[in-house]
Amino acid sequence: MKFVFYTHSLVSDWNHGNAHFLRGVMRDIVRRGHEAMALEPANGWSRNNLVAEHGREPLHAFERTFPDLVTHSYDDNFDHEAAVDAADVVIVHEWTDPALVARLGRARKEGGGFTLIFHDTHHRAVSAGKDMAGLALADYDIILAFGETLKERYLSAGWGRNVFTWHEAADDTLFHPMPGRLKSGDLVWIGNWGDEERSREIDSFLVEPARGLALKTTVHGVRYPDGALERLRRAEIGYRGWIANAEVPRVFAENRVTVHVPRRPYVEALPGIPTIRMFEALACGIPLVSAPWQDAEGLFRPGKDFLFARDGQQMTRHLDDILNDDSLAAELAASGLETVRSRHTCRHRVDELLSILAVNGTSRVREAAE
Repeated sequence: MKFVFYTHSLVSDWNHGNAHFLRGVMRDIVRRGHEAMALEPANGWSRNNLVAEHGREPLHAFERTFPDLVTHSYDDNFDHEAAVDAADVVIVHEWTDPALVARLGRARKEGGGFTLIFHDTHHRAVSAGKDMAGLALADYDIILAFGETLKERYLSAGWGRNVFTWHEAADDTLFHPMPGRLKSGDLVWIGNWGDEERSREIDSFLVEPARGLALKTTVHGVRYPDGALERLRRAEIGYRGWIANAEVPRVFAENRVTVHVPRRPYVEALPGIPTIRMFEALACGIPLVSAPWQDAEGLFRPGKDFLFARDGQQMTRHLDDILNDDSLAAELAASGLETVRSRHTCRHRVDELLSILAVNGTSRVREAAE
């Protein structure tokens, strides 16, 4: 089968975590003998910001790291109807321009034989419901939502006929333990600032515990305002800015523990949805302590795969315990790795996608899946 993915960007992961997941999914699709191509806007904000900060070398690095991925950019003159005409499956990410979302729906309605899928990996369905309600999704065959609560939001709002939960996951061909790396740091956190959506949480669950324990701590991420950078500096936390996602496994391997700090909209309105960084960290075999979120779908085994901290004080105690108890650290790392490898890799998600298509795809796709 031929898959076409409309994504905000495949090439750039600057403040764009969905690129991580789609890269892994596309790579697994190709390994199974199918075709996969990504289309992204030529003026996308993620790629523009990446180039503005770091030049074009990260784009070349993407090509060297992922030679198996095919991606093309489009402008206002691009012929989208021709691009999807030969596709079997077209997956449209929710950051796609609403006019293009509608245009692809019309192409499906007017005789396109492909299966048309809308893929939502953000909290706008609850934080910007009017915007999402305005999307023309009536002619989409399938909706993929990255959590059960988000799926229920689509169903209750009547935004789709066939809505399925499709969590993100780790590409374990890239994210895996590197046991030979020297541990040069204590604590690392990889995450973007998040538009004030977790500023208090970053202070409570990262900055203050790192300061209180005098840990050698590093932070990677983008869009940190001057005030946040000053708080990191005062806590003697090293800020390293953007890091290519392909480099993250090495960074995890060079540190002894990491933390997970979810954004407030997910905690409050979309329980059961962790960030993709949690899947990736556990896949790398690094012990992890998480700020509060509700694992409503039983994705993990809290207390075994990772530790929950209800507040900053408990985060401090958990970090101290892990850093001073090698057996505890090893047990958490091994358990988290086991859970990801058994349930939460991109291979698992492609299996799920193909199963959904075998039942809910167009006749062309169902025949190809048999």
